[in-house]
Amino acid sequence: MALCTITGKIRDFFQIPRWISLLITIISIILISSLSIVIIIPQFTSEFQELINQIPSAVSKLWELSINTFLDFTEIIYKDNVPYLADRSILTNKLSIIPDGATLANGVTDSITKLISLVSNVGIGILQLFFIISVGLMITLQPNAYREVAILLVPSFYRRRARNILLRCGNALSSWMSGVLLSSICVALLSSIGLYLLGIKLVIANALIAGILNIIPNVGPTISTIFPLSVALLDTPWKSLAVLGLYIVIQNIESYVITPSIMQKQVKLLPGLTITAQFIFTILFGPLGLLLAIPMAVVIQVFVKEIIIHDILEKNYFSKKL
Repeated sequence: MALCTITGKIRDFFQIPRWISLLITIISIILISSLSIVIIIPQFTSEFQELINQIPSAVSKLWELSINTFLDFTEIIYKDNVPYLADRSILTNKLSIIPDGATLANGVTDSITKLISLVSNVGIGILQLFFIISVGLMITLQPNAYREVAILLVPSFYRRRARNILLRCGNALSSWMSGVLLSSICVALLSSIGLYLLGIKLVIANALIAGILNIIPNVGPTISTIFPLSVALLDTPWKSLAVLGLYIVIQNIESYVITPSIMQKQVKLLPGLTITAQFIFTILFGPLGLLLAIPMAVVIQVFVKEIIIHDILEKNYFSKKL
């Protein structure tokens, strides 16, 4: 769908045959990917590796700050009434049954490593990749022909309506992908500017992570906050609060300013439907399902609105035709 959208825009703008516009699209994608690999990816890879290595230290420091804060709070409350609680060594021994920061850090790091390894293994395989690219290019070159094959499976009286519904699905997906791309770029730029002004290290890695995870509503922005918080916590504890405030501001700007302005024609998904789709597709298909949940929810919502609500419940389209 992404290839079809870009190819169609180029064809309509330059008034050229579809195969030429597809060739221009492929060459443009290859050039952009090559520039990213040469310019951005090496810096991102080194910073991301350093970012992952800093997470255990950040968790340990957070654990230490939490215990010290709890001890200070306990001393203030119980110092006069329970004298032995004022002894930090005694209280620390009582808290020793809780796992220390290093143990928690190693657990978090192992979980993140396994998650990254799992995500990186999705879709790996030359045969699978070749199949996906081949089918995608063939459909992009002749989308109408493949759509008409699907239309033939629909009863004759409903084919014109089915064709219209498929076009609505395509338009909804196109507008969703365009909106998400622009929104992610804006989030990455705002994150990089904010982190740079705050003096946070590893700006490129954190900004790219924020932009990429912005594709996944609800879950993605929350996960992207963990990484800059870890870096800020190791630098100066107050900066972690500033980073948290920065990301809250960015997400509010994205939700109430950026998204409404660039997604006016997008199919609006209800929050409950979004979370439900993410939950179900993640259970069924794993991390890949989490990524595909929203575009699938866009298509499902169009089908429900057009077929079930509009044609069956409101107009009773099928009974009239039968």
